[in-house]
Formats: sequence, C-alpha cells, structure tokens
Amino acid sequence: MTVTLRSLETAVPETVLIQSEARDVFATQPGLTRLGQRLVTTSFDQSGIDTRHAAVDELTTARRAENPVFFDAGSRQLLSPSTKVRNDFFAAKATPLFIEAAGKALAACDGIGPEDITHLITVSCTGFFNPGPDYKIVRALGLDPSVQRYHLGFMGCYAAFPALRAAKLFCDADPQAVVMVVSAELCTLHVRTSNDPDTIVGSSLFADGAAAAIITARDLEETGPAIRLDHFETILTPVGEESMAWNIGDEGFEMVLGTYVPHIIDEHIVGALEPLLAREPALAAKPYRDIEHWAIHPGGRSILDKVEAKLALTEEQLVPARETLRRYGNMSSATVMFVLKHILEQPPGAAEERICSMAFGPGLTVETGLFTKTVPAVTLQAQHTAAAAAV
Repeated sequence: MTVTLRSLETAVPETVLIQSEARDVFATQPGLTRLGQRLVTTSFDQSGIDTRHAAVDELTTARRAENPVFFDAGSRQLLSPSTKVRNDFFAAKATPLFIEAAGKALAACDGIGPEDITHLITVSCTGFFNPGPDYKIVRALGLDPSVQRYHLGFMGCYAAFPALRAAKLFCDADPQAVVMVVSAELCTLHVRTSNDPDTIVGSSLFADGAAAAIITARDLEETGPAIRLDHFETILTPVGEESMAWNIGDEGFEMVLGTYVPHIIDEHIVGALEPLLAREPALAAKPYRDIEHWAIHPGGRSILDKVEAKLALTEEQLVPARETLRRYGNMSSATVMFVLKHILEQPPGAAEERICSMAFGPGLTVETGLFTKTVPAVTLQAQHTAAAAAV
C-alpha cells in the first residue's frame, strides 16, 4: 500500500502586481527615511520576483477605488485598515480561492468524486473565520456532510507539510481514505509601509494564492504523473526563534522575516536533512544532487541561493522554486505546492524520480519531505514516441 498525491491544482487572484511598480509605490510612502527608501529599492529589486497576485485589487495603480481601504491610487498612499477590516476581507476573498483550488483538484483526480472524500484539511495563516473554509468547501463542492474536517491555522510557510503528513497518516490508518488538502493565503492583506527592514523584506516578497491536492492509498488507475508520499521529518534549529515570527497587531498581522534567516539556513540545512535521508541509508550515502528534484519553499531569493550553494545543487534543480518565486512570489503555506506542481508537469525522465522537499517557518522550523514522482508506462511510451517522431 502506497499513499499517493493523485492530483495537485492551484488558483490565484486575477489582480497582478508588477514588482517594479510595487517598488515605486512603497519607495515613495510618507514617513520613509532615506535609508528606508534604499532598503525598499534593494529588497524589491533583489527579490527574484517579476510578478505577484493579490486579492486586493486596489493595490494596482491602474485602478482607482471610490472609497479606498488599502491603497489610494490618487495619492499613491498605502492606507492602514484595522485588523478586523483586513480579516473581514480575508473571509470574503479567501473563500472563493479555497473553493476554486479544491474544485480543480477534485475534477483532475480520475476515479474520485465528491462522495469519496473522507477527510478535509484546510490550511491558512493569513486570516480566521468560522464556519471556516473547510465548511465552505463541503457546501460548495457537495462533499459528504460527515467528512472529517481539520484546519491548520497560523503555522506559517511550512504548514503544507503538517497537512500532507496528516493526510498520509489518515491513509496509512485507513487504505480507503481519500484526503483533500487545501491551502489558501492572502498575504498582501497585511503588507504595510515601514522603515523596519524585516517589514520591508516581507512587503517585497508576499503574495496571494491557493493550492489543493487529493491524497489516497486506493488502488486507482494511473492516468498521469503522481507523487508518492514516502517520509516526513520536522526539525527545530537551535537558533532563530526571533528571526522569523508572525504576530497579530492592531493594523493587521505583523511578519518578522529577519535578514539573518538565510544564514541560519546555511548553517543548519545539512543537519535538518539528516533525519529525513536517514530513512533511506542508500540515498543518504549519495550526493544531494543525485536526488532528481528539489521542491524548496522559495522564502526569498537569498534562501534559495544558500540552499543551492550549501547542497551543491545544479541550477536546473532549483528552477521549479525560482520560477515559482519569479511568477508568484511567496504565498506562504501554498507556495511549496506550486513548486511540486511545477515538478509534476516537467517531462519525465524515468518511471520513478525522487523529490526532496522542504519549507521554513517560525521557530525556526524546518519541515522536510521525501517523495517519489511516478509516471505511468503509457505516459513514458507516449513521450518516447513523440521524441522519436520529432527527430
């Protein structure tokens, strides 16, 4: 019996933020010091991001709201709505994203219908409401009202891993279980102007998006690439508690993303991987680059640079993470799911390819997973046939 991620789909809001335009807005906010302006320019320009998606459509300079709440396009000034206003906005705008991603994942999973879902796990750290997104998904998609529902809240960027791990545990316990995991984050609700370096870094990185997966051990026909969930591990680094945090303030949630985080990762990433790779001694004895795919949560470009250098990975192995960062920014817990989807959609080189995945969050917490991308023989044959025809 193997627990397999059978489908993985994503969803993003329609509004697209151009990074250079966002930089110019943040760099001209009232109250910024000269140092603050320089930090804004540097953080945005060196982020590795071209575009991000935002549920707050006011944030684009092309749209002028009659009664702006988050951004006044006329004066180009960022506003400071209360935490309640932001959270109400989350409840209104996150719900459609949760439902869209979940619906797409269900539609993409051959052999599974709404009536088959036995467990639903929702994930978010950017807002709260109840009845929550789990309830909304059950009603919108017509899931069984008795489906077991769980919500993982306020864990941060690594939260997809506890969700996937819980899904695996449910399926290990019951081979007929079918688990839906849905993560949605509206990080742009909480961006703000500031001279604080940590806040500036967060404003240059965070974005909105959602992802959903269907996971089961049922013996279903293999119709496309899938991901076998092999092992998970969790590590707390001995330092870093003050370097990454997520707190609730009067004017939104306040992200602490210290500039020292990449150095902490550089110093502790090898140790964080040891328990995971020890699950398979033959794999642990090989160089890291022998693992075909690396699904790294792109917390920022400097983090990816440290991972690539420390583990001696190739540029190609970091393409899924860097491309996700470039196109979508950091969507907190949903981001690593986008990276895994990128890997799923890459042309397969073999029937089985290993994936090492990791994400970082408050604590400093390092979550890791060892997976296997599986490809049906018919898919491989079709690819070989197409390649031969092209030659």
